[in-house]
Amino acid sequence: MNRKSFAEIIAGALVLGVAAVFLYYAVSHSGRAMSQGYAVTARFDRIDGLSQGADVRLSGVKIGSVVEQRIDPDSYLAVVTMRVDPSIRLPLDTSAEITSESLLGGRYIALVPGGSDTMIRDGGTIEATQAAVSLEALLGRFIFSVTDLVGALQRQSEQPPAPAPGGSGG
Repeated sequence: MNRKSFAEIIAGALVLGVAAVFLYYAVSHSGRAMSQGYAVTARFDRIDGLSQGADVRLSGVKIGSVVEQRIDPDSYLAVVTMRVDPSIRLPLDTSAEITSESLLGGRYIALVPGGSDTMIRDGGTIEATQAAVSLEALLGRFIFSVTDLVGALQRQSEQPPAPAPGGSGG
């Protein structure tokens, strides 16, 4: 009996050890945590759906991650801090845009490098930003404009026809 419980303890320890190795490998190779690189901040009017750990991409290739989000208490803008791969040097006039992966997918930050010879340093700021476009707001505007158009067409069809020019003269 004692020999059987010792074998079970060894088997359990082996299973836990293998699980810990797999967990470590998954976390370290997931691409979500980017602890290396330099920090860059950007200010946006809105960051709808952008989460911590979201990708930062240049030409569609992941070069970093969002590491922090906060509100600037003075301007009420969303301040996003990103960590960018140290091998990628971004020009000072780089722009940042929050965009969607798909209609139902998550959001990421797309960077468009400028032409400046001066590069953004660690802790630098991207000045040119474009906030997230809200799909709900776009649909609301579309529905409002269609409703407005239908109403205008109905009002136009209810008006009596204008008299023909040059009627009877005297």
